[in-house]
Amino acid sequence: MLTLNSLMSSGSHPMTTGHRMTFINSLLIVVFIISSISIINIKAQSVSSISKETINKAIEQLSQKHGVEARERIENGVRQAADFWLKSDGSDDEFVRFCNENFLATSILINKDFATLSEVFEVLNGHFNKMSLDLKRAMHLVGDEITSLDMIFAGYEPSAHISDDFFANKLAFRILLNFRFYSLAEKEKLGATWNRYQWGLARTGDIITQRIPADLTLKVSEVITNADAYISDYNIFMGSLVDDAGKTLFPIELKLITHWGLRDELKSHYANKDEIIKQRIIYEVMKRIITQTIPQKVINSGQYQWNPVTNVIKENGATAESPAEPDTRYQHLLNSFHAMKAIDPYTPFYNDFIKRKFEQEYEIPQAKVEEMFTKLCSSPQVKLIAELISKRLGRPLEPFDIWYDGFKARSSINENDLTKATREKYPNAAALKKDLENILNKLGFSPDKAAFISSRIEVDAARGSGHAWGADMKSENAHLRTRIAGTGMDYKGYNIAIHEFGHNVEQTMTLQYVDQYMMRGVPNTAFTEAWAFVFQKRDLELLGINENNPDKKYLLALDNFWSCYEIMGVSLVDMNVWKWLYAHPNATAAELKEAVISISKTVWNKYYAPVFGSIDQPILAIYSHMIENPLYLSAYPIGHLIEFQIEKYIDGKNLGTEMERMCVQGKLIPELWMKGAVGSTLSVDATLEAADEAVKKMK
Repeated sequence: MLTLNSLMSSGSHPMTTGHRMTFINSLLIVVFIISSISIINIKAQSVSSISKETINKAIEQLSQKHGVEARERIENGVRQAADFWLKSDGSDDEFVRFCNENFLATSILINKDFATLSEVFEVLNGHFNKMSLDLKRAMHLVGDEITSLDMIFAGYEPSAHISDDFFANKLAFRILLNFRFYSLAEKEKLGATWNRYQWGLARTGDIITQRIPADLTLKVSEVITNADAYISDYNIFMGSLVDDAGKTLFPIELKLITHWGLRDELKSHYANKDEIIKQRIIYEVMKRIITQTIPQKVINSGQYQWNPVTNVIKENGATAESPAEPDTRYQHLLNSFHAMKAIDPYTPFYNDFIKRKFEQEYEIPQAKVEEMFTKLCSSPQVKLIAELISKRLGRPLEPFDIWYDGFKARSSINENDLTKATREKYPNAAALKKDLENILNKLGFSPDKAAFISSRIEVDAARGSGHAWGADMKSENAHLRTRIAGTGMDYKGYNIAIHEFGHNVEQTMTLQYVDQYMMRGVPNTAFTEAWAFVFQKRDLELLGINENNPDKKYLLALDNFWSCYEIMGVSLVDMNVWKWLYAHPNATAAELKEAVISISKTVWNKYYAPVFGSIDQPILAIYSHMIENPLYLSAYPIGHLIEFQIEKYIDGKNLGTEMERMCVQGKLIPELWMKGAVGSTLSVDATLEAADEAVKKMK
């Protein structure tokens, strides 16, 4: 949610499908989002100007005034406020006076502040979110060429000074003084006994955990905006790719964004085994991007014919010269690292980006996430499923088969036929908007809920692959931004749009239906990804194409497992790259490039080479998230695990009813949300067990 910690971030705005799930500001969210370690615990590292004597003086005065029954709250609140009090905020005497004048001694006063804060933050969050959304319209929506002025506004963050303002007017200190901040461990221990109101108070206590200067906030916004713009305009003109004979393999008009478009094009050719040559050439393109040996002139241009295998480019039949891309990809990643590292001193307990992302945002320790991922990637089920895939393909596996798509119903359907259907149905964004209510009805939502939810979602034609951007106040609408060509929406775009729609529905329900504003949303972005996956899986059903395969249950289990296996490896690369960056803070872009390639090969050799039979493959480093949204990738496999547990639970039940029941829990910690939703905690065990059963059945 947008608070003093996340007001800069425009909230949690998951983006594209197994694509760009969170918007550029989702990286900012780790700078400002709710913390999960008590402020009490960071005192020794704080820059507080308040002495122990002054703290004790304030505690004693308040205790004498309000009685021993308030002593615990007084001690906690005074120490929390003192941790962030600087000399510029006032003298020691002024601190004591502030505490005496602002401590809320009764539940009536606390309730009043809680209600006011909920109302005011909805206004602030909602309007800042809308401003950020609108300022980035030129960069994200179809239109004229992006200008330098557009980039200035896209990189501008209107809420950059809000944290400074609220420390200056002492609102931040009033919150610190009166609302306790519970650590993740405390929430795990106590949260199950809390009622909804107590959870709301706890989330209010999460509002203030850091004090970051506005200039650093603006710098982060600028860096992320630049990285997003780089990725958004990184297209490969597929009609310009040629093989060794100079033959073009793809339609002349086909232009694909990396990595999402390239990956989805590769996946689409599993329906025809004779088109493996197309998959191989796409893989060569990906490797050129990773190693930065791709000719600069073929990026976002169809002027030249390019053979990705030989790396030769030609213009009108004559060989042309073109230098390689100058490590631009890794410079953007390096810029993100430096921006985040500059923030580290202002987040004392979570003193690096890795901790902020996992312990603070996800509320799941990084070590636990890595443990889950390595458990699945090294499980015996991997080889069994790989053998099944190889048998289905009739050939040994190749590295790009991490994206094998043959367990899905659409894998046996010609994609051209699907695209014909989607283009007829959705010639433009308005047609998709008009059909949202009907889609929800098909998914089992009641007519009134379908009408209301669809009315709160706008559809925009996106410049890039698209994203979902939720509202942050009830009077505003969420936005589904999706890529629609002049000829209408192709199947890939439709598949992405259904995924994004899942995000939008979750965003809308957890804003409009959750009982308290401070509890809106889901535990973390992996949960909204899970719902997006649930929707995306039903894309053919929504087109009126029903699958009556008796093995559907087992195929879904195999598809979920293989998706987890692929993206968990990518996530392990992402995590280890950031560990490397912190160990080598003075690295150059060239050194970072070599490190990323080395790390991707190491992960491949450990978890994939024994299965695929090929070593030193860099393919796990292709994901664009690493550049525009570092450490977000872990949300996908966590989302797959959550999705699988949700799907298992709702089997035979009404999706709309169950989704609302689960979503109205709001922002509990992940463990409690899962228990309330499906009766068990987050784990890879259910996925492993289902994969075992499916392999036995399919054999």
